[in-house]
Amino acid sequence: MGIPSSSVSMHLVLLSILTSLCLTSKAAQYRYHFCSNQITFSPNSTYRSNLSHLLSFLSANSTTETGFYNTTAGQTQTPENTVYGLFLCRGDVTTNECRDCVSTATKEIVQLYCPDKKMGVIWYDECVLRYSNRSFFSVMEDKPRTVLWNLLDITERDRFLQLVEKAFSDLVPAAANALSGAKKFATKETKFTESQTLYSLVECTPDLSSFGCNRCLQGAIAKLCKSYDGKRGGRVLSPSCNIRYEVYAFYHVQAQADAPQPKGKGKISMVIAVVIGVTIAASVVLVILLYCFQRRKARKKSNATNEKNSGKSDGLLSYHADASEITNVESLQFDFETIEAATNKFSDDNIIGEGGFGKVYKGVLLEGKEVAVKRFSMKSLQGLEEFKNEVLLIAKLQHKNLVRLLGCGIEGEEKLLVYEFMPNKSLDFFIFDSKRRSQLDWKTCNNIISGIARGLLYLHEDSRLKIIHRDLKPSNVLLDHDMVAKISDFGMARIFCENQNIASTKRVVGTYGYMAPEYALEGVFSVKSDVFSFGVILLEIISGKRNSGFYLTEHAQTLLAYAWRLWCEDKVLEFVDNFLMESCWTSEIVRCIHIGLLCVQENPNDRPTMSTVVVLLGSELIALPEPKHPAFSVDKFTQIDEFSVNELSISNIVPR
Repeated sequence: MGIPSSSVSMHLVLLSILTSLCLTSKAAQYRYHFCSNQITFSPNSTYRSNLSHLLSFLSANSTTETGFYNTTAGQTQTPENTVYGLFLCRGDVTTNECRDCVSTATKEIVQLYCPDKKMGVIWYDECVLRYSNRSFFSVMEDKPRTVLWNLLDITERDRFLQLVEKAFSDLVPAAANALSGAKKFATKETKFTESQTLYSLVECTPDLSSFGCNRCLQGAIAKLCKSYDGKRGGRVLSPSCNIRYEVYAFYHVQAQADAPQPKGKGKISMVIAVVIGVTIAASVVLVILLYCFQRRKARKKSNATNEKNSGKSDGLLSYHADASEITNVESLQFDFETIEAATNKFSDDNIIGEGGFGKVYKGVLLEGKEVAVKRFSMKSLQGLEEFKNEVLLIAKLQHKNLVRLLGCGIEGEEKLLVYEFMPNKSLDFFIFDSKRRSQLDWKTCNNIISGIARGLLYLHEDSRLKIIHRDLKPSNVLLDHDMVAKISDFGMARIFCENQNIASTKRVVGTYGYMAPEYALEGVFSVKSDVFSFGVILLEIISGKRNSGFYLTEHAQTLLAYAWRLWCEDKVLEFVDNFLMESCWTSEIVRCIHIGLLCVQENPNDRPTMSTVVVLLGSELIALPEPKHPAFSVDKFTQIDEFSVNELSISNIVPR
C-alpha cells in the first residue's frame, strides 16, 4: 500500500524542522568555578558598577574570530576600582556557541557563583571567563587548578595512560608554538581499540607566550597523570590553560581534507555528489517513513492494551525498551554475579529500603567499596519503566547534590541499579524522628537546604537536559558521610525541551503533601512544581513536622497554613523547632522561612525559580518580596494524607 505524496511531503517538512532543532546551539555546560573569598565588594560600590560594564564589554565582543577577548573597566579611576577580564571560547566552537556561552557566563558568575567577590573564574565546556581587581593579561596562571574525571573506567588502564600521555605530548608544541594572536588550540584522535578512539584537546589563552603556554600545559598534564585512576575521561581546568581527554568526540572533529580535484572536473564532481547525496537522503527518509508507518500499525493494538493496563506513561521516556537496548547503556559495568555476591545473595539482612518497585540492598564490592543496589520487582510493569528512566537519565547527570549512579545490571528479568552508598540514609530519617533530629544543628540543616536547592538548579537549568523531578520529598533526599544532601529517585522525572516551560498530564504521579496545587488538581507541572516541593521540605526541616497529616487547630490544618498564620501574626519564631533555636541566628532562620513561604505560594507565577532561590539563600543583602497566600490552606482542603498516587515512588528507609 503506497503512502500519499502529501503525507510524505508533510513528514519531510517535519523531519526538516526536527533536524533544524537538533542543530541549534545547546546551553553552555557549567563545570566549575572559583571565587576569592578574601576580597569582596558591596552591591552599590564603584567596583560593582565597573564589573557590570566589563561583563557587558565581554558579552558584546563574544563573536570575535579568535574566540578570545580581554578588556579593562574603570582604568581611569582609582586602582582599587579597576576591573580586568577576559573570556576564551574553546577553539572549535562556532561563533553562536561562543556568544551563548559568554552570555551565560557573564550572568551566572555574578548572580549565582561569585555575587560579591572581586575575583572570579568560571569554566564551561565551551568557554572560560574570568575577572579580577589586578591585571593578569599575558601572565601564565595555573592556580586555582582542578581535575575533573569521567565516572566510567577504562580497560587496559596502563596502556591507555601511555596513549593519553603521548597524545598530550604531541599536542603541546602544536598549541604553544601557534603564531602570535592566533588560537593556541590543538586536538588529536588516536585509535585505542577497534571500537574506541581517544580524543584529546589542549588549549591556552592566546595572550600567553610560547613558553608560558608550554609550562601551563605541561603542569596540567603532570597533575592529571599523577592523579589518574583508570578513568576513561578527564580534564584539568586552570585560568590560563586546560586539557581534556575522552573516548568520545567532545569537540567538533575536523573531516579529513579531500584530495585535489583535476582542473575542469571540480564542478561536475560537486554536482554529482550533491545529486547522489540528495537521492540517498530521500531514499533513507522514505524507507524510515514506511518502516514507522508499518510499526505504528503493528503496535497500535498493543499500545491500546498497555494504556488500559498501566495508563499513559508519564515518566521520563515513552518508548518501550528491551534487554538488548538497555545493555547498550555505557554505565552497565556490573555483571549479575558480582552484584549478587556484593549483597550476600540479596539477603534480607542487607535490605536498607523498600518501595513500590522493589527493594534496596546494601552491598560491598570485592575491593571493599560500599554500594546501594536497587532491585526491581520482576512482576512490576512500572518497574521496567522506572529502570529505563533512571538508567538513561542518571547516567547523564553529574552533580555533587545528586545521587551518583555507579552502574546497572540485567540478567533475564532481573534489573538492578547500583548507586553510591549513603550511610546516613534519607532526610526523613532525621527530621521526623525526635531522637535523631537532635543531631541536626542549624548549620547542618542550612547546608542540607542549600544542597537540595543547588541540585534542583542543576536539574532545571545547568544540566544538558531540563528536568522536572516531580517527586521531591525528604525520603528522596539522601545524606552522605558528611550530611551532604543528594537528590535521588528519578523514576517520575520528565525532560522538557529547551524552550518548554509547562506540560500537563492526565496521570498524576508523586506524593500528596509535596505536590503543587496546579499539578495535584489539574495535572499541570513545570519547574515551579519542584520549587513548591522544595518549599515544603524547607519548612519541614525548620519545624520538624510533616506537612501531610498536620492538624493543629481548625485554623491551621496543614503545616503551610500554620506557617502562614504565624507569619501574619508576627510570631514566626514559634514555627522553629526547639533543637534549631539553640544553634541558629534568628535573622537567618526567619529569612529562610520567608524564602520557604515564597516557594509555596498558590500561584506558580509568584514562586521564584531555583536560580533565584539559590541566590537568596546565599546572600542576606537582597531584599525579599512579601509572600502571598500559600497553597493547600484551610479553604482548599480539609484533609490531606501522605501517599504516593498509583502506589508510585514510595520510598521508606528501614532503620538499622
